[in-house]
Amino acid sequence: MSFQEQIHDVAQLACIELFTPKFEESFWFFHDVLGMTPTEDDGKSCYLRGYEDRYHHSLKLTRSDKAGIGMVGWRASSPQALERRVAVLEASDNPGKWVEGHKGYGRAYEFTTPDGHKQHLFWEVEYYEAPAELKSKLLSRAQKRPLRGVPVRRLDHVNLLCSDVTKNGKFLQDNLGFLKRENVVFGGSDELAAWFSVSPLVHEVAFTKDQAGPGNRLHHVAFWYGNQGQMLDLADILQEYDVTVEAGPAKHGVSQAYFMYVYEPGGNRIELFGDTGYLIFDPDWKTLTWDESNFFNGGGVWFGGELPQDFFVYGTPIVEAAMAEAETKDTVAEPAE
Repeated sequence: MSFQEQIHDVAQLACIELFTPKFEESFWFFHDVLGMTPTEDDGKSCYLRGYEDRYHHSLKLTRSDKAGIGMVGWRASSPQALERRVAVLEASDNPGKWVEGHKGYGRAYEFTTPDGHKQHLFWEVEYYEAPAELKSKLLSRAQKRPLRGVPVRRLDHVNLLCSDVTKNGKFLQDNLGFLKRENVVFGGSDELAAWFSVSPLVHEVAFTKDQAGPGNRLHHVAFWYGNQGQMLDLADILQEYDVTVEAGPAKHGVSQAYFMYVYEPGGNRIELFGDTGYLIFDPDWKTLTWDESNFFNGGGVWFGGELPQDFFVYGTPIVEAAMAEAETKDTVAEPAE
């Protein structure tokens, strides 16, 4: 009996880059509402981190003319692991290139998913050094817990919209060692969504079928704050400060995590993760498949209300309005019967 041994060459999701057309408002959201700490601003991008993120940054917030995701950064588990994964990627149908000069980490191998989402894989990182006034008495905490906002502890995961969930997921499985934890399949046809991880977390990356665009877009980025009891207070605060809450507080069936989905002022969907969900330690884990018989009866939401229709179609960069306009024109142009 053959057994596909897990590849442990990718250690963790380390950072992501978000584009925003409303930089000051987006900075307010991540700094004041989420309680993230800026490490520097180079005039084009501001680099921020949760108080238990150990590296220079987990969020690169970049000034842009439209919302969306720029880059997803992964740390390898060793220098040797980085070289092994690069060798595999070089031999794949979608090779990349080495890049340098990025803040917070050293030389990185840049490649894309089949849909075009830019990824960086690296080993060398710059660790955050808290100034004296921000040093925590907890040796395991990178800085004091901020006295503002949620505050979020760390970056948790990213969900990417794509044209073909299976193709993009298989690329990560075959070339980087990701494991498929859960998925959604309706009618026995193509996957509508799938969740992947390289650690006991139920997912660090997910792919969702882009129902309203060409793929290569962002569905959401999630930050973890680790206490579902904060959710009601947080929802109250978000209402006070006119932050749009799309869904929640509630609990997913997929991942079993408490959540709220909100829109930051630049237009990107942000998930606030109230706990870790369940953890996976079984090395022989089999993918859990949801279908039309159970996804809308416990899968998408275990309790706390339904997900709105926009949840399944909205992404950044925003293309929904343009597509709706095109559909309207097509409808008008059709001859009456």
